[in-house]
Amino acid sequence: MFKINKIWFDGEWLYGLGDDGKTYRQSLLWYRDLLDADDKTRNDYRFVYDGIFWNRVDLQVSFESFLYDEAEPSPMQRFFLTHPEINISGFARKTGINATLLRNYINGFKKPSREREEEILAGIRSLGREFSSVTF
Repeated sequence: MFKINKIWFDGEWLYGLGDDGKTYRQSLLWYRDLLDADDKTRNDYRFVYDGIFWNRVDLQVSFESFLYDEAEPSPMQRFFLTHPEINISGFARKTGINATLLRNYINGFKKPSREREEEILAGIRSLGREFSSVTF
């Protein structure tokens, strides 16, 4: 079984040294609690059977996740991961996309087609136009 033997942080990246001697990385945007954490919290971890566990934020990152092809979120994923104020269920309803499917796109479990990405982008732009036209 693949294991990570050492970890460190740099900017918005979590790095791991694998038992194969290779260095792996993944974006901390996938792990918002670690991205926002201070050094004390980030460095308070332990290796468990199949990953790394941070008790203070109750988060486990699997060793396997370091092997995923896409260490960095796509631009669409990055948008939603950096804007947690957008309610995914509400946005999905507004754009006519299944909420579970949209979450799967955002979390990287499924990859949207180019056409679906365009639908999502059109929904974001529509929302932006609505926000920018608000007056009080």
